[in-house]
Amino acid sequence: MSKIINIYCDESCHLENDNNRIMVIGGVICPIECRKQIYEDIRDLKVKNNISSYTEIKWTKVSDSRKDFYLELINYFFNNPNLGFRAIFLDKSELNHKKFHQTSDEFYYKMYYLMLKGIFESNSQYNIYLDMKDTLGFKKIQLLKEICNKLQTRKGYSYELVQKIQEVRSHEVELVQLSDLLIGAVSYVNRGLNSNPTKLELIDLIKKRTGYSSLTVSTFLKESKFNLFHWEPQREAMVWD
Repeated sequence: MSKIINIYCDESCHLENDNNRIMVIGGVICPIECRKQIYEDIRDLKVKNNISSYTEIKWTKVSDSRKDFYLELINYFFNNPNLGFRAIFLDKSELNHKKFHQTSDEFYYKMYYLMLKGIFESNSQYNIYLDMKDTLGFKKIQLLKEICNKLQTRKGYSYELVQKIQEVRSHEVELVQLSDLLIGAVSYVNRGLNSNPTKLELIDLIKKRTGYSSLTVSTFLKESKFNLFHWEPQREAMVWD
């Protein structure tokens, strides 16, 4: 019987003309049977740090006044064997959609698939949850599901790898919030920002816990806890492989 794995996804600076060079797409990975306990644990961490359990976790909200909470949350992620994370990041200024006969939206789906492909395993099936962005989201995510299943079928899979893709409101789902936090850290480093000491302290903790001295390069391919892939344009023609 297949394992059921949930992936809670988010992205940063993914729009074509948003004046930010670095695009990051990532997701937190969790076995379905562990999700409820993890939700409770994160809410308990909020209460312990005098934060309402309904307060949304976001990278943009990281501040010195809540530093202890965010440090505890990062350590909770690394201490919990049922949590993993993968992200793909790239410099949008290096893209040439015209050369590869694709639109910005088509490229977005390619990158999402490439991020997810590094998580997929043959003995598992997946539910994917994405932060709700706009009114066109439903059609977009159904297309992403179709692409994932079609491409995996070509590889010889006899079952539907992705069971469900669903949009959710991030303020209601702690693991989408955690994804936002980790993606935010990767984006912050790769954009060369350094003005927020608390964010830098969180980034230093992530480096310490991963054992990697930098979040600007790819990790080992099979890294399961904190997996990063720095995508470069010369790979563009191969992303559907």
